[in-house]
Amino acid sequence: MADPDPSSPYRVGAEPIEQLIVTTGNDVAGHDIVKYLAIVRGIVVRATGLGQGFLGSLRALGGGNIAEFTEVCEAARHDAYQRMIQHAQDVGADAIIGMRYDATEFMQGSTEVLAYGTAVRLAPRPR
Repeated sequence: MADPDPSSPYRVGAEPIEQLIVTTGNDVAGHDIVKYLAIVRGIVVRATGLGQGFLGSLRALGGGNIAEFTEVCEAARHDAYQRMIQHAQDVGADAIIGMRYDATEFMQGSTEVLAYGTAVRLAPRPR
């Protein structure tokens, strides 16, 4: 599969992170968790721009997927994820377990997106 266009707001598939492992599970295959470091998070508050909001509102009248709003949501998730990764790197993590997203409407037209998990240190499991 070809790499997605980096200018595209749609990030299909896994977020490529070479420095540490991110999983929604509570363990990492082949490794033992040797230390729990911190709850790490990335928070972004996004609003649609005037153009996106106007076009999205018009498309909402017809129903279905609204690409303008999807773009805003995807970009917010990606940025929140990257901030969470940076937080984990700052505390010296090898991995983030139990990773989740949460979103809350902050005010009319603005949404908070939170990416969070538990930063841990790992040791390879003996064979």
